[in-house]
Amino acid sequence: MRDQTIGEWLDALGSSAPTPGGGSAAALLAAIGAGLVEMVANLTIGKARYAAVEPLMVQARDEAVRLRVAALQAAADDERAFDAVAAAYRIPKGDAGRGDAIQTATAAAARPPLRTAELAAAVIVLAERIRDGANVNVLSDVAVAASSARAALESAAINVQVNVAALRDRAVGDALAAELAVHTAAADIATDTIARVRNELAR
Repeated sequence: MRDQTIGEWLDALGSSAPTPGGGSAAALLAAIGAGLVEMVANLTIGKARYAAVEPLMVQARDEAVRLRVAALQAAADDERAFDAVAAAYRIPKGDAGRGDAIQTATAAAARPPLRTAELAAAVIVLAERIRDGANVNVLSDVAVAASSARAALESAAINVQVNVAALRDRAVGDALAAELAVHTAAADIATDTIARVRNELAR
């Protein structure tokens, strides 16, 4: 993804190839949200009107860069994990180790979208943190960042859940679901951020 144009990646997404798919798309949404937070911070830093919040914005910008890079890595990891699941299913059905290989690969495939959910939740929290101090000219982009990250979070959750549903080991599945629930709680923060920005813009 990192070395492709947007058009090339979208062509691949729309093709009959199994990857990239929903997991990568979720991670890209998280990266977009992080990029928007980064942009808002950069357009607030250095303005005399916002001098009081500059330390916060510098910190937010640097954190947004980290989250954006990590989200792109999660997209790549998701593609590799899906390919590993597909490879496990190609093991001959008579092979005694096939079932365990599929289960191991499936459990591992839940990890990249779980990471995406974690990153998306962090973007949501970061967007809310900068909302009050953001340059008013790009306040709408704070809401778009939160919206993009919320979509990433919801999409990542679906991808975790589909893998959990395929696991025989309920203890592993329950642990993954519990970890996911910690991150999905941030969806309410995103909804509140979006509503507050829209109310501000309507004044």
